[in-house]
Order: sequence, then structure tokens, then C-alpha cells
Amino acid sequence: MNMIGNLNWKKIIFRWEMALIFILVMEIIIFGSINPRFLKLPVLLGSINDYISICIIALFGTIVMITGGIDISGGAIVGLTSMVLGLLWQDAGLNIWVAVILCLLTGVLCGALNGFLISYVGVQAMVVTLGGMFLYSGLAVVLSTLSVSSAYEGISGFPQAFIRIAGGKVFGFIPNPFIIFLILVVIAYVLLHKSRFGRYVFLVGVNPNAADFSGINHRFVSMFTYMLSGLSASVAGVVLTSYLGSCRADLGNELTMPIVTAVVLGGTAITGGRGSIIGTALAAIVIGLLRFGLQMSGVSTQYLDIPVGLLLIVAVAARGASLYMKRPSFAAKKQKAV
Repeated sequence: MNMIGNLNWKKIIFRWEMALIFILVMEIIIFGSINPRFLKLPVLLGSINDYISICIIALFGTIVMITGGIDISGGAIVGLTSMVLGLLWQDAGLNIWVAVILCLLTGVLCGALNGFLISYVGVQAMVVTLGGMFLYSGLAVVLSTLSVSSAYEGISGFPQAFIRIAGGKVFGFIPNPFIIFLILVVIAYVLLHKSRFGRYVFLVGVNPNAADFSGINHRFVSMFTYMLSGLSASVAGVVLTSYLGSCRADLGNELTMPIVTAVVLGGTAITGGRGSIIGTALAAIVIGLLRFGLQMSGVSTQYLDIPVGLLLIVAVAARGASLYMKRPSFAAKKQKAV
């Protein structure tokens, strides 16, 4: 009995999520020693406004990657849906909440287009989503020229009720975006780890042919994950627009690498079949606090992608090394050497 208990504790302690928690604590200690203001709870909680888009999109980007795909168009969809929201509200005169719903639908349609081309036409995911990134960014720029507001200034002057989506606080100190993030973590976790759809996602990622033999429509499952990813990007676009109080076509231009890094750093295999929502959530916060802490330490924003890029390389290399060490051939070589 004690042996079983020890094994369970070791299994918990040596989970990748525990390593991410350790990194998170070290970030708080290091950046707090550089700038004591970083340790203030309102500052830490409020910092999520700066990287909420990374957190939201990475959660559902994880589901895409588990199927063996990848979606790098999320940042472009953020800018496109932000412009759609602004145009529908300001220029078309729609109610702000009707505009939000249509904005979310736009993200779903973008994801559906990506998913259809990947799942049913058979084009590689990287090619489709890279093309989608340029397409959606271009459409966002075109929409910015149709507005009565200048593209440089963006569309602003939103109602206070909309601004409170990101500007409001629960209990007077917990920012709404943090609550939104926690709710989406629960939704994504239940969807991936506690539902039949989640089991289908993992099976498609491991072996799509086996999924077909099991009666699972792997093409629809794959397409639906891209629709979820597009929806999450449009949600991020709404929250980011509310936070900044302005619609701009370039809102999501710098999000691609941090999103992919958060998914991979969270423990999701780039080859599919393995991943964790909790791991991605922790990794997204690690990346967000890293960028925020560097800014508070006086590092210029133009250098913030360097540590994120290093994290991506290290995460992929570490994952590849761990998988290699688990191979039977490696174990046999190690035993022979001993």
C-alpha cells in the first residue's frame, strides 16, 4: 500500500505541470526582486490583460494540435474580428451585443474554412493556416479602409458596458479577463478530458485510420477543432478590443509565436495524440508573465520575442529528447551499456 502511495506521489511530483508551476514561481521571485511592484497582487492579476489573447487562443489551439494539426492564423483572426466588430457597431449602426455575436460567428467561419481545406480537401495544416493568416490580415486591413475612422486611429468610443468586459473587476480587485480565462479553462478541460468528443480528438491524433474503423468521422472532428480555434480567436478579439477601447487591424500581429509556444511548452506533442489543457494554461501564464516581467524590468518590447523563441526551441528539444529516451531501443542500449 505504501509503495502504491509513493508511486502516486512521484507521478504527481514529476508531472510536467509541476515543472511549469516551479518556473512560474521562479519568475515571480526573480522579477519581484528586480522590481518589487511586480509582487503586488493587483499588478499580477491585472497583468493578464496584456496576454489574455495568448491564454484564450492557446487553450483551443491545444485541441487542434492534439489532432495532429496546427493553427497559426489565430492572431490574424483577432485583428479581423476586431474590425468586423467595430464596423458593425459604428458604421452599420448595430447594437454592440449583436455586433459581438456576429463577430464571434466570423471567427467560427474562419476556422471552418481552415478546417474544411485541411480535413476534406487534404491540404497541409501549416500551408492552410499560413495562407489564412495572410488572408485574414489582408481582409482586416481592407475593412479598416471602409470605416469612417482612420486606420491609424482605429474605431473607438465604445459603450461603457462593452468596455467593462475587460475593464471591470469582480470583488473590486479580480479583473474580468482573469475570470473569463478561468471559465474557458474549465470549458476546454471538460471538452477535451471529460467528454466523448475529447476522446475522439485524442484518437484522431494517435491514428486517424483507427478512428475511421471505430466509426468516428475524423474529418469532421478535425474540422470542428479548427472552428473552436477560430471561435476562441474571435473571443480574444472581443476581449482585447474591450481592453484597448479601440478596433485595429493589427491587434493580433504579434501573437502567433507566443500562442504556438504556449501550446508546445504546455506539453502538447507537435505530432498529435498527447496534450493537456492545464499544461497549456500554465504555459500561457508563464509566457505572459515572462513578457510582462521583462517589460517591468526595463527591457524594450522589441526584444520580448527572443526569450519566447528560446522557450519554443527548448520545449521542442526537451520533448523530443524525452520521447527518444522512452523508446525500447534506447532502453536496450542503456541496459547493454550497464
